[in-house]
Amino acid sequence: MTALNRGMAGAAILASLGMSSWTACAAESGVAKAAGGASLRVCASTVEAPYSMADSKGFENRIAALVAEAMGRKIEFVWSKQPAIYQVRDGLDKNLCDVVLGVDEGDERVLSTKPYFRTGYVFVTRTDEADIGPSWKDAGKSDFNRFAVRFQTPAELMLKRLGKYEENVSYGLSLVNFEDKRNKYTQVAADKLVSEVASGNADVAIAFGSDVGPYVRTSSKPLKVTMIEDDFSLEDGTKVPLHFNQAMGVRKDDEDLAKALDAAIEKARPQIDELLKAEGIPVLAPNT
Repeated sequence: MTALNRGMAGAAILASLGMSSWTACAAESGVAKAAGGASLRVCASTVEAPYSMADSKGFENRIAALVAEAMGRKIEFVWSKQPAIYQVRDGLDKNLCDVVLGVDEGDERVLSTKPYFRTGYVFVTRTDEADIGPSWKDAGKSDFNRFAVRFQTPAELMLKRLGKYEENVSYGLSLVNFEDKRNKYTQVAADKLVSEVASGNADVAIAFGSDVGPYVRTSSKPLKVTMIEDDFSLEDGTKVPLHFNQAMGVRKDDEDLAKALDAAIEKARPQIDELLKAEGIPVLAPNT
C-alpha cells in the first residue's frame, strides 16, 4: 500500500492524487496537553472517522494525546483533508509531521513502534438473525448473500473464494453511489458498513475490527461482532493475514523518537486499553 495499512494485508491502492494542504495546530478540546516541552507532531486526517476527526475526538487522536502526555510533550496535530492513506507519502516523508498512527507493525515504509493494540477482521451481524461462525468459510452459508465490505481488502478476497463476489459487485458499488474508483481513492465509509447491517440491507459486514467497533457500539439495532480466525488463504495456498498489530510509524532514521514512543506506549497502555474498551473496539492478545 501507499499509506496506512490498517490491516489491508498489502492490498494495492494507487495514491494518485496530488499533495493536500496540511495545517498544523495544537489540539484543543478533549485532548490533553503537557505543559511546556517539545511538541509531538502527529499526522492526522479530518476525514478518517472513527480514527481521526477534525474535532480531535477520533479514538486515535485521543491515543496520540495519551502517548504525548506520557512523553511530557504537547500534542500537535498536523491536519490533512485527505484520507489517511496519504499520510506517509504527503506528510511524514515530507517532514510536515513526525508520527503516523495506524500502520501495521513492520510496515516497510516506516520505522514502526511496538504495537498499541491488535485486532483483526470481523463479521458484523444482527443478533436477531442467523448466527455466523468464526471461520471465513462461515460466510459461505446459505443464510448470507449480501455483504457490506470495503474495496481492496481481504473481505473482497473472501467473497471471491466463496463464489459470492460477482453477485455482490453492484450492491457494493451502490454503497458509494456508483462513484468511479479509477485513478482516485474511493472507499466505503465505516459507519455505512454497520448501518447497512442494522437496516437489513446487508446480511453481513466483513471489516477490520477497529473500523466498525465504535459504530456497532452505538447502533440503534443490536449487532454482534465475531472475530474471524486467522485461517484465510488464496486458492494457491498464499496466506492472507486477518489479524494485525497496529503501531505508530516514524521516519526510518528517527530511531530516538521511535524508542521514546515505545516507552510512552508502555506507560500509557492501561489508559489506551481502557479507551479501546470504551469505544467498543474488538482486540486480540496482548490486549485481551
